[in-house]
Amino acid sequence: MNAIFKKNAINFGLISGFIGIAVTTLMYLVDLKLFVNWAIGLGMLVLWIIIGCILLSKAKKENNGVMTFKEGFTTYFLSALIGILISTTFNILLFNFIDPAAKDVLTEHLLDMQVGMLQKFNAPQEQINEAITKIKESSQFSIQGQLTGIIWSLLGAAIFGLILGAIFKSKSPESQGL
Repeated sequence: MNAIFKKNAINFGLISGFIGIAVTTLMYLVDLKLFVNWAIGLGMLVLWIIIGCILLSKAKKENNGVMTFKEGFTTYFLSALIGILISTTFNILLFNFIDPAAKDVLTEHLLDMQVGMLQKFNAPQEQINEAITKIKESSQFSIQGQLTGIIWSLLGAAIFGLILGAIFKSKSPESQGL
């Protein structure tokens, strides 16, 4: 991997990880219900996409405007991997060692949100009961839930990496008529 892309991936990965820690800490201090707020989740997704765009734009510029699809994808994915590992490690420590009671409160908030949404869509009680059981059995804030979350986050990062790699790759000289 080109040193320019590697440096940018590591730097932006560290920045992403620390932003994740800062956002988690802020939500933890303000109100635990914020962890199950869909608008905040959507806002964070947009933030990660913006960070990815800035990352690839900066890396491409520093490489004299040249970046292959593979370099774009790899740079974004490495950055996402670093950020995800840093923020997930913090979440595991926070919800399983520093304040394990918060994990139970968050699970209750998640239950309330899920039941409310299912009731809003007139789901049958059997489906609601099934959702409650599933949430209680597998807390997304447990160590296992957090580790499973890494897999899903990396899958999402791979998809965004493919899209952003395609968007930011340099045009081939053939397509420019050179």
